[in-house]
Amino acid sequence: MLMGLAMLATACGAGNGGGEGRLTIAVIPKGTAHIFWQSIHAGADRAARELGVDIIWRGPLREDDRSAQIAEVEGFVSRGVDGIVLAPLDDTALVGPVADARRRNIPVVVIDSGLKGSDHVSFVATDNRASGRLAGEGLKTALPGGGNVVLLRYQEGSDSTTEREEGFLEAVRTASNLRILSDNQYGGTDVESAYRRSETLLSRFKTPDGRLDVQGIFTPNESTTLAMLRVLQDNGWTDQVTFIGFDASDTLVKGLEAGQIHGLVLQDPVRIGYLGVQTMVAHLRGQPVEARIDTGVRLVTQADLDDPAARELLHPPLEPEAAR
Repeated sequence: MLMGLAMLATACGAGNGGGEGRLTIAVIPKGTAHIFWQSIHAGADRAARELGVDIIWRGPLREDDRSAQIAEVEGFVSRGVDGIVLAPLDDTALVGPVADARRRNIPVVVIDSGLKGSDHVSFVATDNRASGRLAGEGLKTALPGGGNVVLLRYQEGSDSTTEREEGFLEAVRTASNLRILSDNQYGGTDVESAYRRSETLLSRFKTPDGRLDVQGIFTPNESTTLAMLRVLQDNGWTDQVTFIGFDASDTLVKGLEAGQIHGLVLQDPVRIGYLGVQTMVAHLRGQPVEARIDTGVRLVTQADLDDPAARELLHPPLEPEAAR
């Protein structure tokens, strides 16, 4: 079975099961390939070092491998770690494993993407519905004359991106001069599939002279944004649309700087990873924790490129401090 890569942000001691000694916390992302998850890893590692705990970083290679992520949770429950920080790649499939962890007295803090049920002690994430609305409001402002709009979704069952997509649609539907051409197509979990589906989707709206009869586009995560940017570049459409994406990478920042992306909705993945571990440690040490912790979000445009706070979000650290 394909399991995720990297083990260790800090030294990996055996789980203490709530006993004496150094705490060991498993941190399980949705995947390990995207820059977003590397930044969460860096934040989790920073918290572990500051708080004097050990973390084990493991996740599926692909963000659609539910069985691999379930196996990771089950493996850490069997091992008996002190706690689990989990970014569930499906809001339903991970409910059972998290409930089993609770029965074994292993608490779970959910990060990034929501999980149904109430067996986790806290949810640390961006307000994803609000972030989608932010993208929609940004598109409305950028298209005062109106036009045709396309949404490329990410993947069914992903709570975080579903919330972003629905928030975006809520905002756009308040503008009478914006027409949604498509809002039911999914890009999938990797850039290659998202590229194919983006190209197929936009090809439906080409004019006879090869131009694109679409004025606005939104994509809800790093992989769909990168794929859509490449499709627009490869077909010479970047100057024909207002494109708002989500998350940051070197390629996406270059697209923003070049005016090929109008705006990027940015979370703070380092903060998500940091607060996920910090919240778990506080809970394990008997301190009260909030059931919901909002980690913030911002729409960054070309006008913000010289803003230090924006630049920090555009260029987050990509690896734990120990590896730098």
